[in-house]
Amino acid sequence: MTIDERKAAFIETGNRLRTLSTEQLQEWQFRIKSENPWFTPENVQQALQGIVFMLEREQLNQWLEHYSFPTLSPKKIGVVMAGNIPAVGFHDLMCVLLSGHILLAKLSSQDTFLIKAIASILLEVEPRFTNSIQFVERLTEADATIATGSDNSARYFHYYFGKKPNIIRQNRTSCAILTGEETTDELLALGHDITDYFGLGCRNVAKLYVPEGYNFTTFLESIESLNSIIHHHKYANNYDYQKAVFLVNQIPHFDNGFLLLTPNDALTSPMAVVYYESYTEKEQLKEKIQANHEKLQCIVSKNSWYPGSYSFGQTQCPGPADYADGVDTMAFLLNLS
Repeated sequence: MTIDERKAAFIETGNRLRTLSTEQLQEWQFRIKSENPWFTPENVQQALQGIVFMLEREQLNQWLEHYSFPTLSPKKIGVVMAGNIPAVGFHDLMCVLLSGHILLAKLSSQDTFLIKAIASILLEVEPRFTNSIQFVERLTEADATIATGSDNSARYFHYYFGKKPNIIRQNRTSCAILTGEETTDELLALGHDITDYFGLGCRNVAKLYVPEGYNFTTFLESIESLNSIIHHHKYANNYDYQKAVFLVNQIPHFDNGFLLLTPNDALTSPMAVVYYESYTEKEQLKEKIQANHEKLQCIVSKNSWYPGSYSFGQTQCPGPADYADGVDTMAFLLNLS
C-alpha cells in the first residue's frame, strides 16, 4: 500500500468511529468497564473522541506532510502498550502502520478490548492490513521496540530490548502555572486537566505553580461542578485514604470534598491529590521547570503564555504530532534500516 492508501484507511476508520451506533457504543462501554472499572462510559467516549479528532483528514495531512515515506522493507515493531487510559496505545499502532511496518502489539491486561475493536474496524476498511497487525504475548520476533511503562518497568525494558532500536518511555506528569489572573472558566478547564480519566494519565496536571500568597478559594469554587468524580468508588477510596493521612499527620491542605491540595515540592501526586508550590519570580520558575523538563509531559498556562505550554483544558486533546515524552515516533520508524 502507498502512504495515501494507508492514510485513507485511517481517515475512514475515524469516520466509522464517529458514527458508531448508540447500541454498539453502549456494548463497547459495558464490556470495557467490565474489564477495567476505571474505564467508565464517559472516559471511553472521551478517548474515542480524541482518536476521532486525530483521524480527521486535516489533522493527518498536517502531521504527515512533514515526513517522506520511502519504500522500505517492513520491520516487525514490538509495542508494549500502557493501560492507564482507554486505547492509549492507539497512537503507536497508527504510527507503526502508517510508516509501513508490521505491528506486534503486547496489550496491557487493563485495556485489551478497545484496541482490538478499533483494529477490527480498520481491517474492515482496509483488509490489506491483516498481516500487519498481530496481537502477541511475547516480543521475541521484534526488530525494534516501543515500550511504555513506569520507571521500574523501564529498567526491565532496557534490559530486554536495549540491544535493538527502541523507544522506552518512563513516568511523566504534567503541571500548570497560575498567575492569579485566570477566569472561572479557565480554572474549570484546568479542573478537567486535573480530573479527566481520574488523573491517571501522564497528561493530567498533578502539580500547580502558584504566585506567593495565592488564594485557592476561587479555584476550588470554579471546579465544584466536577464533584461527580467522588461517586466512583475506587476514586472515593483513594480520596478518603489521602484525606485520612493528611488529618492524622496534620499535613496542611485544602479540601473541597473530592480533591485535596497540599504544598509539596514533588511533581507527581497521588490520586485525588494535587501538589502546589509557590513562586515569586517567573524567571526563577522557568529555571525550575526547565530543570524538570524530562519529567514533564505537558505544561499548562493561561493562553499558553509559557513557551511550549497548552491552554487550560487542552491537555487531553492531543493531536497526532503530540508525541509521548517528546520523542518523534514516526521519525524513529521511518529511519529504521
